[in-house]
Amino acid sequence: MKVSVVIVNYNVRYFLELCLYSVKKALQNVEGEIIVVDNVSKDTSCEMIKELFPEVILIENTENVGFSKANNQGVAIAKGDYVLILNPDTVIGENLFDEILSFADHQSDLGALGVRLVDGTGEFLPESKRGLPRPKTSLERMIGSNHSGYYSTYLTKDGIGKIEVLVGAFMLMKRQRYLEVKGFDEDYFMYGEDIDLSYKLTKAGYTNYYYGKSVVIHYKGESTRKDVKYLRHFYGAMNIFYEKHFKFTGFDHFLMKTGIKILFLIKYFQLSNAPIIANDTSRILFVGNRDVTSNLQLQKKILQIPVEELIKLEEYIREYDIEEIWFEEGGLTYQEIINQIGTHRFSKVLFKILPKNTNFLIGSNSMDGRGEVIFLN
Repeated sequence: MKVSVVIVNYNVRYFLELCLYSVKKALQNVEGEIIVVDNVSKDTSCEMIKELFPEVILIENTENVGFSKANNQGVAIAKGDYVLILNPDTVIGENLFDEILSFADHQSDLGALGVRLVDGTGEFLPESKRGLPRPKTSLERMIGSNHSGYYSTYLTKDGIGKIEVLVGAFMLMKRQRYLEVKGFDEDYFMYGEDIDLSYKLTKAGYTNYYYGKSVVIHYKGESTRKDVKYLRHFYGAMNIFYEKHFKFTGFDHFLMKTGIKILFLIKYFQLSNAPIIANDTSRILFVGNRDVTSNLQLQKKILQIPVEELIKLEEYIREYDIEEIWFEEGGLTYQEIINQIGTHRFSKVLFKILPKNTNFLIGSNSMDGRGEVIFLN
């Protein structure tokens, strides 16, 4: 078997459903399997998988064991030469595996491989390609230095090259190499484990790569909601990472722990005073063949065009002052939808995806805002 896709899920039923539809299509010409590890979701995630995706291997945990341990559970039963660690709030294109597996096969020193991630508005997520957060680098980022190597600016967003740290939303690795470095460190419950694994792979003599030619949507903020609990996990994880890999003593150790606490307080204040982003768009363009204009529940002004009119998209946006675009999967492939969202030139336009044969749309209005599910009936 070529690849095993491992997805850890926690209470994101509809985002997971969209993700599974896209992964299933991407695996049509690849020998692969999908493994979902559920950390005691209180929604209907597990029931949905059993009903709609009976071929998916489902592990139902009886307690929330965290991101690291759950991924290790999935990889432990995986049969693929490669494992892809994938977030449930992602959408991948039908061509993805053809692109990344061909590249990965030619890298004899491959540690992990990442791709270009964009959020639900089409904006590039800079954490797709990061440098190791050494104390000096992290300090530079904290004070806003433009010389910081935190986001590896030597690589363009569509470039290809070596990288130090990849994000856990998307990490492709040889399964045996994942096991060789003992996978994700289970001392991390959530956050920081991707930095740790990236570092372990490089210390073992392997090279991590960024492949910016492939684009994946990551509705960042849905499975990683930014609240106080998130902050505690994130900065707690950074403290674990520094203690594991940077052996501070005496005053240096005190300074690092104090710096992490100060940054926590700053971010907590910013989060507490952040404006709430509401989706009050009224001028929507629907690209697809299904009739959604008569759906009274939506109570929105919807202009509908067939897929064939997509070449005039920019004209419609300007002429009707469109605020949001809904794409129907079916007439358009996931790859075509991703291409439209990832290459758009209208900063104020939002996007949603309507999967084929479903009654819900998925999207998010910012890289940090909680993702949104819109039901048609």
